[in-house]
Amino acid sequence: MTGSTLDSAKTALNYHHAEVEAPHAEHHDYRIFGIIIFLIAEAMIFLGLFTAYLTFRAVAPSWPPEGTPKLELLLPGINTIILISSSFVIHNADTAIKKNDVKGLQKWFAITAAMGAVFLAGQLYEYFHLEFGLTTNLFASTFYVLTGFHGLHVAFGLVLMLGVLWRSLKQGHYSSENHFGVEAAEIYWHFVDVVWIFLFLLLYIL
Repeated sequence: MTGSTLDSAKTALNYHHAEVEAPHAEHHDYRIFGIIIFLIAEAMIFLGLFTAYLTFRAVAPSWPPEGTPKLELLLPGINTIILISSSFVIHNADTAIKKNDVKGLQKWFAITAAMGAVFLAGQLYEYFHLEFGLTTNLFASTFYVLTGFHGLHVAFGLVLMLGVLWRSLKQGHYSSENHFGVEAAEIYWHFVDVVWIFLFLLLYIL
């Protein structure tokens, strides 16, 4: 009788323990939320740089300072088209992996990475052919800081994409159910593209 009572109590205790653990069995994935918070922090840095640039421009007698060679629009314009287009290309990779199309993921990521590399090459070409240097005047300094900081983000985006491509070589690593790396790289790349649009308008158009 006592043994039966103990067994019943033990069974009830185990059932209660299972009920307590049940809500903790599934953990929400907050990684994308973490990426968004990181990009908000990065956006605040860029906002600070944009604000400094606009402040310098507002208080300067003339902007750019007299004697500053005019920036060419052709190469930066082509670069802008390439970078904006790459956002649509990388989205195809996300669409592909959600259909379990790993080959499609690899193709679209490789094309996006190539477009990003072309953008960086175009920026370096522009740097080597500009008629002013980092310390020429305040406009030159802010130009190099803004475009160089953005270029650093583009380079990091390329590293992310190459990392995804390398991981995708492992069978089953990415699928319609597991593709955080793909989404993270895509969100980051869209951020880089949006920042460049503002940079292009500030430095080359306005």
